[in-house]
Amino acid sequence: MSELPAGIEEFLENADWGGAEIDPIPGDASFRRYFRIRRGDDQAMLMHAPPPHEDPQPFLTVGNWLTEFGLRAPRVYAAQPREGWVLLEDFGNDRMRDWLDANPDGEQAAYEGAIDALIELHTKPAGPFDPYDIAMYHREAGFMTEWYCPAMRLDADEAGYFAAWDEALAPMLTRQNPGVTVLRDYHAENIMLLGDPRQGAEQGLIDFQDALVGHKAYDLVSLLQDARRDVSLELERAMLDRYIAATDADAEFEADYARLGAQRNAKIVGIFTRLYKRDGKPRYLDLIPRVWEAMERDLAHPALAPVARWFDANIPPELRDQKGGRPE
Repeated sequence: MSELPAGIEEFLENADWGGAEIDPIPGDASFRRYFRIRRGDDQAMLMHAPPPHEDPQPFLTVGNWLTEFGLRAPRVYAAQPREGWVLLEDFGNDRMRDWLDANPDGEQAAYEGAIDALIELHTKPAGPFDPYDIAMYHREAGFMTEWYCPAMRLDADEAGYFAAWDEALAPMLTRQNPGVTVLRDYHAENIMLLGDPRQGAEQGLIDFQDALVGHKAYDLVSLLQDARRDVSLELERAMLDRYIAATDADAEFEADYARLGAQRNAKIVGIFTRLYKRDGKPRYLDLIPRVWEAMERDLAHPALAPVARWFDANIPPELRDQKGGRPE
């Protein structure tokens, strides 16, 4: 029991789960930890997100909002956010990514369910969250010049980089106002399948604590240009068509999808580089070629012409193909 954080048994006792079996769940978060709690036939998930490095209150706030509007966030059984404790409904082990590895014939149904959840989310009024504004887009895209370019020993034109993003994103900004709730990390590893999607089972949402109010296309990009799982061009096209057919997406929607795809993928290349250089996690380097491949498709869209010109001038082609560009 020495590996368990102090206060865990007291919290469970106060939550009427005293004496339950506590099983730590391996994770990658540096400060946040998860435990599966079992008592007889009942089980729950315990999140420990202790301050000052973590704060579970945003998770609780967004989760309550999602539940209020009929989306499937985990139910909260007990919480002490100041101490970092949250006892949650256990969605089980079937992450969409893992389930698809074992059930590849269910891919179409699983992605249709994920698209339909976004369609439903986007019919709701935007939540009481901060806006996804140009300052946030800059901060995220800046991971590319802050981490990737130095790792590759590139003397990149940083001022020109942000000016290019300003030019490319400006036409989109008015179209995300009023916006929708953007979960920001909506992909196959953050979707829990609560049954077989081929039989219409619903999905559970996790990792939504960083939600903002922004553009409808952002979570689509996160899902369909997944950094961690191959999504075929055919599936991406079919799921985009499904979303567009069910919504009031206008002629500019696909241009905005490309804009946000390029922005998100530039961010991810920078973040994965940071995870390696700063945090000593080299496994993320193996994911970068997939991200570059998607970003090149986005940069080919005319809406990204200013950003594409910057990449052409600042990052050599041999670093941008699927085999190159690995930070050392």
